[in-house]
This record gives sequence, C-alpha cells and structure tokens, in this order.
Amino acid sequence: MSDGQGGADGIPCLWMRGGTSKGAYFLAADLPADPATRDALLLRIMGSPDPRQIDGIGGADPLTSKVAVLAPPSRPDADVDYLFLQVFVDRPLVSGAQGCGNILAGVGPAAIERGLVAAQDEVTPVRIHMLNTSEVAVAQVRTPGGRVSYAGDAAIDGVPGTAAPVPLMFQNIAGSMCGALLPTGNVLDMIDDVDCTLIDNGMPCVILRAADLGLTGRESREALDADTALKARIEAIRLQAGPLMNLGDVTDKSVPKMTLISAATAGGAISTRSFIPHRCHASIGVFAAVSVATACTLQGSPAAVLARIPADGRFLIEHPTGAAEVLVEQDAAGRVVGAGTLRTARKLMDGLVFPCA
Repeated sequence: MSDGQGGADGIPCLWMRGGTSKGAYFLAADLPADPATRDALLLRIMGSPDPRQIDGIGGADPLTSKVAVLAPPSRPDADVDYLFLQVFVDRPLVSGAQGCGNILAGVGPAAIERGLVAAQDEVTPVRIHMLNTSEVAVAQVRTPGGRVSYAGDAAIDGVPGTAAPVPLMFQNIAGSMCGALLPTGNVLDMIDDVDCTLIDNGMPCVILRAADLGLTGRESREALDADTALKARIEAIRLQAGPLMNLGDVTDKSVPKMTLISAATAGGAISTRSFIPHRCHASIGVFAAVSVATACTLQGSPAAVLARIPADGRFLIEHPTGAAEVLVEQDAAGRVVGAGTLRTARKLMDGLVFPCA
C-alpha cells in the first residue's frame, strides 16, 4: 500500500478508457487527504505542466489527462463515491469544478475491480455518488460469472471497435453546479451581441450558434484550435457568462463549456463543436451532450431553432468524430425530467505509477 506521497513503492493505479476519454483511477486511501498535496502529486503523475506531458502518464490532451478518485459511499443511496479531477496539460492546475460522464463510464467497473462493490452474476448495478455535483448516477456493468467483462458488441463514435455496453442514467441533475437549469432565468441571453443559452443539466454550458461567430459549424477540431482570434472571442464570452451562471470568476476554471451549434448534417438532432474550455473537444462530453439535448427542447433557444427533435427521445448529438446518443425523458409539459446515455469502458493497465520527484 502506498503512503500517498509517491514513494519508492509506487501508487496503485488503474488506467482505463472511459467513453471517449482516458484516465487514472485511484482509491482515495492511496492519495494524500489534503487536496493541495493530492493535486501537486497528480500533476507530477500526469507530467504537467508540459505540452507533451513527456515525464508522466498523461496523453498531452485534455481528454487523456483525467483522474477518478474512488472511495466507499458517503450516502446511503450510493455504492461508491466518485470525484473527477481534470489535470490541465500545460498549466499547473487540477480542477474539480465539473464532472465527467466519460470517465464516469469506467467508475462502475473500477469500483468492482477494486473491491468497493461486490459483483453480481450477469449484470451489476452500481450507484455512483458524483461528488462534483452531489448527484447519483446508476451504471449497469456486465459481470458474467461475477467478474467484470469488457468485451461486447456496443460501439460509440470516437472509439474504434466494440466493447461491453455501460448504460448510464441520470436524474435530478438540472442545476448541478449553477443552482438552476437556466441560472439567469432566461432561455436566451445576449453576450457581446451573440445569442446564448446559459444552461446546466449536468454540465454548465454556453450554447451559441456557430454562424453567429462566422462559422459553418462543420470546421475540423484542428482548424478551430488554430483560430486564435476565434478562441479569444469565445473566451471573452465565457468570462462574462461565468458570473451570470453563478460560477463566479471562471478564469482558472474548466466550466462553463462553450458549445457551438449548427444544423445536423448526418441525420442527428444537432451538430456541435465543444470547447473544454480552451481546446476543441474531439467529440463531446456526456454531460455536455445532455445539456445540449435539453437546450434543443427549450422553445426560443438557438438550439431549438436548429434542432430536429426525435419522436422517440433518442437525441443524436453530432460532433467532430461522430455522434453521442442521449436518451431524454420529458413530462407532459415537455420538461426534461431524466436523461441517460450509453458508454463503453475498458481496463488498459493495472499496476503502480511512480511520479517524478
């Protein structure tokens, strides 16, 4: 067992793909209890700050520089506590300001692998207390013979091949960080003469039309990342949106996410280009996709004008590498009361990690 300080014996680490992200999964007991000491250790483990993260296990991309910290449940309606931490690549910053639905997909399997949850036969439901938002998600993990199985025929865009499906269902996530689904009370706000929807249904997002920024919405991730003038304009809007969304000064925060929308081109509900927050996402985060799908249902929002609303509640949110499926439950008045998604996960490595001194 590690002393949590990165000694010669190393620190137990489970390296997993969760959805379209990769991250290091730790037990809280194996990390320092003090958050500042823990975060300093995680920066060394990932090799940050360095654009290549050459002296750590991070993959030089926000999608592969993530951490899940697991612990026994702190509330009776959960089976495991999950804290998500985003380790910035080129800045000495670790942020718990938001959750991550992709890394969440690996939490159920990891909790079983680490003995926090006892496996059942065939399928094991795992109730996950998401500490970042204080909500509970339920993951269904395939456990034939009482062991986690990662093999299966489920495919998600942005990940090659197939794996075992991990259905995730969320409820009561509206206002998870901002206190309300629409923290300003408006479906439509204007910031710097750009129409925006400021929304939080699991992930605080600023949703705005790509066309209002002179874009088609079909640009590649690389083209958007190279457009410094565009990114400066988006950041200026984001910094103003933070206080409006009850998030305060967001200069050093990874929320809100900035999501550019346009009409779908591949049969989906809507197309997106999501910034997380300073680089364009290769796909879109799970909770961001839920927030976008929810915005599509709000009459008068930029998303509602552009969206194709599916009759069966299965929203395909298009992104640069495919589409993310969001299941939306609405009440008789059309309000979104529940949402879910299908992800996959895979164990990549289980062993010890040795942070630099």
